[in-house]
Parts: sequence; structure tokens; C-alpha cells
Amino acid sequence: MDIHRSRFVPYPPSAINAIAFSHSSNDQYTGEDPSCLRLAIGRANGNIEIWNPAKGTWIHERTFSGGKDRSVEGLAWIQEPKEDGAQENQLAGQLRLFSIGYSSSVTEWDLVTGLPLRHSSGNHSEVWCLAAQPQWLLPQKKKNGKQAHSVNGGEFRGQNLVVGCADGTLAILSTAEGDLKFQKYLARPTAKKARVLSVTYQNRDTVVAGFADSAIRVFDARTGQVIRNISLGAGSAGGPKETLVWKVKCLPNGDIVSGDSMGEVRFYDGKNYSQFQRISGHEADILDLAVGRDGRFVYSGGMDRRTTLYKRLDASGGSRGNGHGNWGKVTHQRYHDHDVKAMATYEGRALSVVVSGGIDTRPIVVPIRQFGKEHNRALPALPQCPALASAPGPRLVISWWNSEVRVWRVKSRTGIEETPKVVARMALRGEEHIASASVSNDGSVIAIATAAGVKIFQLTKRQALAEDGLRIRKLECPSVHSARLVQFSADGKWLAIITHTQDVLLARLTRTADERAKIKIVPQLVTLRRLSRSPGQYDSLNGEWGNYYRTITHAQFSGDSNVLAVGDLAGYIDTWVLEGLEDSTAPIVDVGYIASSSSSSGSEESDNEEPRVTGPITIMGQRWKRNPFAHLIPKLDSAPLVMSFRPASLVKVRPQPNGNPAVHPTRHNPHPCSHDLPEGEFRLVVVSAQHQIYEFEVLNGCLSEWSRRNPTSNFPSSFKMIKDRAKGCVWDTHDQQQRLWLYGATWLFMFDLSQDFPLPGLTSGGSIANQLPINDQGRSRKRKRELEAHIPMNKNSGAGDLIEETRRLGPGQKIRKFTGGKADESTWIDLNARLTPVSEEELKDEHISLPSLRRALQQDADGDTDSEDDEHQKMANDSEDAPDGKDSQAEDMKLVRKSKKDVAVKARGPSDIYWHTFKYRPILGIVPIGDQSRPLEVVLVERPEWDLDLPPRFMGNHERNE
Repeated sequence: MDIHRSRFVPYPPSAINAIAFSHSSNDQYTGEDPSCLRLAIGRANGNIEIWNPAKGTWIHERTFSGGKDRSVEGLAWIQEPKEDGAQENQLAGQLRLFSIGYSSSVTEWDLVTGLPLRHSSGNHSEVWCLAAQPQWLLPQKKKNGKQAHSVNGGEFRGQNLVVGCADGTLAILSTAEGDLKFQKYLARPTAKKARVLSVTYQNRDTVVAGFADSAIRVFDARTGQVIRNISLGAGSAGGPKETLVWKVKCLPNGDIVSGDSMGEVRFYDGKNYSQFQRISGHEADILDLAVGRDGRFVYSGGMDRRTTLYKRLDASGGSRGNGHGNWGKVTHQRYHDHDVKAMATYEGRALSVVVSGGIDTRPIVVPIRQFGKEHNRALPALPQCPALASAPGPRLVISWWNSEVRVWRVKSRTGIEETPKVVARMALRGEEHIASASVSNDGSVIAIATAAGVKIFQLTKRQALAEDGLRIRKLECPSVHSARLVQFSADGKWLAIITHTQDVLLARLTRTADERAKIKIVPQLVTLRRLSRSPGQYDSLNGEWGNYYRTITHAQFSGDSNVLAVGDLAGYIDTWVLEGLEDSTAPIVDVGYIASSSSSSGSEESDNEEPRVTGPITIMGQRWKRNPFAHLIPKLDSAPLVMSFRPASLVKVRPQPNGNPAVHPTRHNPHPCSHDLPEGEFRLVVVSAQHQIYEFEVLNGCLSEWSRRNPTSNFPSSFKMIKDRAKGCVWDTHDQQQRLWLYGATWLFMFDLSQDFPLPGLTSGGSIANQLPINDQGRSRKRKRELEAHIPMNKNSGAGDLIEETRRLGPGQKIRKFTGGKADESTWIDLNARLTPVSEEELKDEHISLPSLRRALQQDADGDTDSEDDEHQKMANDSEDAPDGKDSQAEDMKLVRKSKKDVAVKARGPSDIYWHTFKYRPILGIVPIGDQSRPLEVVLVERPEWDLDLPPRFMGNHERNE
């Protein structure tokens, strides 16, 4: 593969301004962490990313696109109270997401469509901060079984929002009845009009706010009265007079923590609001704080790039006897290369992490429970879906960001190196950012999807500049209210459009022989209906308000454009096939049946409504229908990350008739089309979020034989250990090869799908059926439960891998036990060791695994067993009763045969089956260019961190700018 390692695409990753988990760390869970747990990350360009922690896998599921001059400066989740279901069980309440950003309104987002749902209104200035009211909890019962407080039936059990504004206003926004509206003011602008920089709830009835005038004020949310004014005092000598309270947080016991522009963390009593301790943990402003679930840990991040950990040393209060305990700074680390602007924590049964982000665009995951025992982990800053596409024939590469699109031409390497040239630029009108874009293989058409609709442009060569520039012409296309995904077919005749309401639409493009002629788009869109699936278990993301998991994330056409497949977050795959052959003499659009949307023809409303198409739509003799075997395709274990059809190994070229000669028109069907399924192999390769690789035979609705013989457990361990998720793939089918190049943000793998992976733990024998497990002889069948040090006490907490014991900080994790006071009778005991469970290998049958049997059957069916081997085997069997000389001769022949096969296996080697590298990082995307009949040639675009255009960062007293 010829790689053009490129950094010419100026994709600008955006800074992280806000981070919020959907569930509070203070929630009490009796079981596993909720499957609907999500992390929202708000960026400076207005985009909101939704991440699924997935027990430490960290999957970037969706991106809510922002707009021009928009920014996300704050995020807040709330959850509606539980609802009474049909049975006695209570249904989980709906999750709702809110954001703010340099405006006077608060925006609520529709998690199903990814669009703004509603905006708040109020007579106040720009909103600088917001916080959600703590969840309502049922009063705890006393030991005698009575409740501590009576439950008021009319009490509001939802979660309101409090916002702080630039003019000093504090306002309460009501979220009752699924709405978002102004309720009342807590504070009005003062003479100084000090900005409200931060706000939080101490409890459901008390609000704590940090101001820009060196003060923290506590308000009663019910009456609006000021409970206490807390002054931080004057600023440092020679510095600003006012101290900015950038962040306030409350501990579970009610104590207040603040971070200010002096770089100090201050602790206040939650009852009398007096300061009892302050710690200088930073050299510059502290921009955010994060508090642990039990209130024993506090994290701070600031402009000096530090992430600092504070710990409550004791709870007795020491000599002061205040009962709060002394706090001390434990350590600080620099996980970021620039300001740390946002932090959020979650501590559950499995997941226990703090996530931070800032100007350097990377989210960093730091363990809490396993702090010092696990590495931190950096999540990719680049989008999960590559903002990159190509037209291989004309060697065009398109990239997009925000509202801008650029088209590059990458010339072939003919001895003289030429840098890629920009041949077209587009800046879209409107305020919406680009959600998706696609280009046809011949580079003649570009489709762009935004929240406002779909825009299609035609690219043609200019007469004056044949290759240095392209002429852009906008095409008229059917009206689509909004779109989040577009994808061209391989022949460029069909355009798949996925709307925000998860509708699958198809647009037909018609062309002429003249390349300069204007391409026309058929006005009638084809609507494809998905299979009705079981809604699954209801949770906070799946209910009567909609199903978040049915969001379509990928759409892919087959190589001959006759099959379309889409996948959603639930793991379902829907497929459709194209019937009939293109007929230029047939009507462009032939609709089977059109019905009015209203039965009352005399009403005025029915006259204004458009007719509704209920019958099949045939366009130029072809129509799309659901794959008859679509329901047989199994559900994936998780959401699909990559979907791609394997190119056909043998392409049968035969003349295509014009139209459908085998069918004849009738009076009831004047324009018939063939109902035969497309010919050929349609094998769809899917990579799930758990990095399970499947290959489906779409027209049979089952796994392919290769996928049955090669489950992901047989893949190399170097692939199974990768943490960053897959982003895309390209195929290399030159010279009868079947190589899949799969890549993520920091890695690139090649898998040869024409071969089978070696079975793990098996020796190489003459055939698969003769392979035996390694070290099988002499293994005890007795179940063992022993202490093993390599098995940790707890599972991965959601951050990085375990740190080696020799590199861990703090006291050792092993103790030495002496028996009878003698040194030679001592043993070392690992404090983290636990009893090993019964091994699965000891419980399973000793027979050969199912993939091994499938490979053996495949070899027998294909005649892979050599006839010479059969002859040697027969001679060896006949020599059992022969003299010693013949017996030894048979043994020699066995050894010769085995050595030949070992040499053949070694010659092929595992290196031909797979290959990988971590040389390129971070990868924005990889796209193919050039003639497909020649060896594979790709453009690999990197966006290294040192190449980002970032503002100057803070430098400490003992630092120098590198």
C-alpha cells in the first residue's frame, strides 16, 4: 500500500469548555452502573459530543452539531421523576440535556433527534453558568419504621435549573411538565453588577453562587433571600483588587469548596458558612473543581495545566474539634498541555473516574478508586466519523469542518513531488454546521447535510484552468427539512439521506453523456421503511418520548450499488435491495398509488395538504424493497463503528439490457420491473463498538463462512488489546487480494480475509483436525482455586491499564509472612491477590472447538488434504504389524511430511495474515485515491497536537516555553 502521509488538511479541533455526566456520583446504585450512563462534552465551536463509557470502552456515539458564532460554555443533565408503569414497577424518568453559551437563553436538546428542542426566555443578560437541582429522594425511615419527615404530596419532585448572568442576576428556570420556562429571580443586578461566575446547589432549597467581586453568596431558593455573604478578602499585593470565584462546589456533608483566581482552594463550613481552611494548589487561576462521591477527594484544574488532588486527612477535626477534618494536597500532575477548563466525576460500582478537558482539545480520563495504580487515558480529540472523503478516479480529497468545505487534488508520484492543491472551496450560507458530506466516485457531485437540509453541488472542470480549479454549481434538490448523514452509491446514481428523525430517504440523480451538462435530481424521494423491532428494556433513554438507541449512525452501499445497509446504536442492521434494471424509455417516476392525507375532500385543510404516497415508487424501471432476509441478520453485541461491503473477488461482466425484457406490461401493471434479487456476493463487514468483527452474507441473512471460522477471539492479541475504537477502513483487492485495512485514531491494522487466522493455543499439524492444544498432556482435571497476584482485586475502573508494581507510588502492595520466626520459612503475600475462579478451560470439553471443526470441514469440502498425505497415512497404518524396519521407515516418512508442512506454514507466516503499526497519530482519516486496478494508494491525514493553532499558555516561574 502506497501511503501519502499528509498534514495539509487544516481541520481545527475545538477546545473543551464543559463536561457533564448524565448521572450524579452521589446516586446510590444497588447493582451495576446504569447502561444509559452518558458523558456530554461541550466544545467552543458549539458541538456537543455524547460518549458512552461502556465500562471503560469509551465510545463516541453522537455529535450534536452547533452553528456559526455558537459556543457551549456549560452543560447540565436532569432526570425526570420515575413514572408508574403498567405493572407495579416504576419506569425510569427521561434524561434531559441543557446547554448555555454566550446568550441570554438556555437550550434544551432532543437526545433522539440531536436538535435543539426548546429555548428558555428571560429578562436578563448573558448566561455565564448553570446548575441542576439535586434529585428528590424519599425521606429515610427511622429504626422504628417511621419516616423522618412527612412526604408532601404536592411537592415538586423534578429538578429545576438555576442560572447566573453577566449582570449579577440569578434566576430559577422551571422544568416542570417537560417544559423550560422562567420561574423567578433569586438576585437582581446590584450597583457593581458583579458577574455570577459559578453556581451550585447545596441542597434542593439552597443555592451557592460565586461572584466576580470577591464574594460567595448563599440564597434560599424558596424565598429568594440572601442567607450569607462570604467575603474572600482583597487580592494579592500588586495584583487585581478583586478575586474571581471561578468555581463553587458542595460536598455531601454540606461543606462548600471554592476555586478562585488566586490559585487557592478554600473550604467553608456548611452550617455557619465560615472558612476553616485554604490550600494554595496552583500557580494561576483555578477554573474548575470536581468532588468525589463520598466527599473525601477534591480535584482542581487550572490555567497552569495542573490537575491537583486534595484529600481529607481525618474526620475527627483534630484539636479544633470542628468535625470537618483537615484537607491536604496529595499530588498534582500535568495531563494537559494547556488550560484545564472543565472537570466531571462519576463513581459507581465499576466506573470510578474523573474526566477533564481544556484548550488542548483532548478529554483525559483519570482513575479515582485506582488512583496511583492505573494509568490515565487520553480520549481522541478528532471525530469518530472521519470528516474526510475521496473520489478515487480524479484523485480528489474533500474535507469539511464547521461550515467550510475544501476540495484537494493529490497528484500521483511520478518522480517530482508536488504538494496537494486546493481546487475548490465552499463556505455554506446559514448558521448550521456541516453534519456529514459525501462525494461521488467520479468527483462530479458533492452532497452536504446540515440541520437545515441537504445541499448538492456539481463540480466541473474550468476551461481556462483545466486541472488547477473546479467550477461549482448548486443543484436543485427535493426539500428535506434536516439531515444528519448522506452517502452516495458507488455508481453515483443514488444518494442516501438519513434525517434527524431516523428516516431513510433515497434521491435519484440522472446524467447525460456530456460531463459539463447539468446533473438533474428526480424530485420524488424514495422512503425506505425499517423493520419494526422490539423497543427493548425501557430506561432513561428509551421511553414514550422516543428511542435514543434507534439512531442511525452508518449507511453503506454495496460495490454495485444494488444493496443498501444502515446500522443504529442498538446494533440492528437494516438492508434493502434494488429490483429491476435501468430503463431509459420508462417513465422517470412511476408511483403505484397516491392517497390524500385526509378523507374529507371538502375541508379547507385537506386542500392545502400534500398527497401521501402509499404505493411503491419505481424510478426508470427500478425500485427499492426491503431485503427478504433482513430479519435474519442477527443483532450486534453493540453499536456498529465501521460498515463496509467486501469487494467481489470475481466480477462477471455481461451486457446489461435496457430495461426489463423478461417482464411484460399489463393493464393493472403498465410499467413492470423484475423482482429478482441482485446477483453476486454481498458480504458486509461490520466492526462493533466492542471491537467484534463480523461478516454477514446479506442476501442469506447469516454470518459468512469466513466469519464462522474466524471469530474475534482468534484475532491477534495486539488487536484485542487496543483501547481506541475503530474509525474506518479501506480495501485492497489488487491482484486477487482481500486485504482489509482497519484504522483508529492511533493505529492501523491489516487483515488478509483470504486466509484464516491461526487458532490460539494450538499446534500446527497436517490438518486442522489433527491440531492439539499446547501443554494438553499431563494437565490436571481438578478444579483449582489459588491466590494469583496477577488478577487485581477490582476490575478496570474506566481509565488506563494497571501500572506495574515497580513503578507505583506509595507503600508496597506485598507483605512478608514469617512462620516460626525463621527467614527461610517465609512467604510473600500480595494484598491485591484474590482467589481465582474456576477456569473456563477446565470446565469446557476437551474436544476441538467449533471453529476448528468448521475449518476441517472446509478443508475436506475444498479438497485441501493432499493425496500424498493420505498415501503416507495409509502406509503408516499398514505398518502397525510390520517388522521394526518398516515401522521406523513409516515414522521417518511422518517426520518428513510434518517438516514440509511446518516449513510451508513458516513461509507463509502470521505476518502475511495481519500487520499493524502505531506510527501514525492522531489519524483524522484514511481515504483511497487512484485507479482501483492498480496497487492500493491512500491519503492518510494526521492532525498532531503540536500542529494545532492554540493561544499562548501560562508559563510558571520555573518554566520555559519549549
